[in-house]
Amino acid sequence: MTDDIFPEKETPQIYLITPTVVDLATFPDRLAGCLDSTDVACVRLSLASTDEDLIAKTADALRVVTHDRDVALVIDTHVMMVERLGLDGVHLTDAARTIKAVRKELGDDAIIGTHCYASRHNGMTACELSADYITFGPVGETSLGNSVKAELELFEWWSKMIEVPVVAEGALDTGLITNLSPHTDFFALGDEVWGSDDPQKALAGFAAAMI
Repeated sequence: MTDDIFPEKETPQIYLITPTVVDLATFPDRLAGCLDSTDVACVRLSLASTDEDLIAKTADALRVVTHDRDVALVIDTHVMMVERLGLDGVHLTDAARTIKAVRKELGDDAIIGTHCYASRHNGMTACELSADYITFGPVGETSLGNSVKAELELFEWWSKMIEVPVVAEGALDTGLITNLSPHTDFFALGDEVWGSDDPQKALAGFAAAMI
C-alpha cells in the first residue's frame, strides 16, 4: 500500500467493508457519516450481485464519498472494473493464485490485496508476488470462508517477521480487536458495523478497542 493512501500509524487502522446488498438511496450517506465520525483507511466494495450495471452505479456513488475524504476504495474480485470505474485497487479472495497476472494488468500503482485465510504459506507467497497487503481470517467464530480460524499466534509471527501489512477479518468483536491490536495493521469490519442499529456508534466502539 502506498504511503500517501495508508500513512504509517502506531495503532491499527480501519478497513471498512460494504454490505453485500446496499440501498443506493441511503447507503452513501450512511457511509459518509461513518467516514466523517471515525478515521477509516480504506473501503472495500463487496457486493453479492454480479450485475455489472449495479456494481458500476454503486462504485460511482461510493467513489464520490470516499475520494472526497481521501479514503481509498477497492473492489472485491472484479479486476477488470478497477480502471474503468476509477477505483484504487482490488481485493482478491484466492490467496496468491492470481496476484502476478493482476499486477501485470493493473500496474504498480494499484492496491492489490488478497485473502489468505489462515495460511502462513499463502501469505508469504502473496507477498513475494507483490501483494500490498494480505488478510487473515476469520478470527472469530463464523461459518464464513473455510471456517479455519486465524489464531493470535499467526498475527504475532507475521508482525515480527513480515513487513507487508496484515489485515484481521471475520467475526470481530472488541475483545478480539484489543488482543490483536499489537500485531495487526488493519481491522476489516463489515457486518459488525452495518448490522448495528447505529453504525457510527458501532464503528467508534471498535476504534476505541484498538490499542
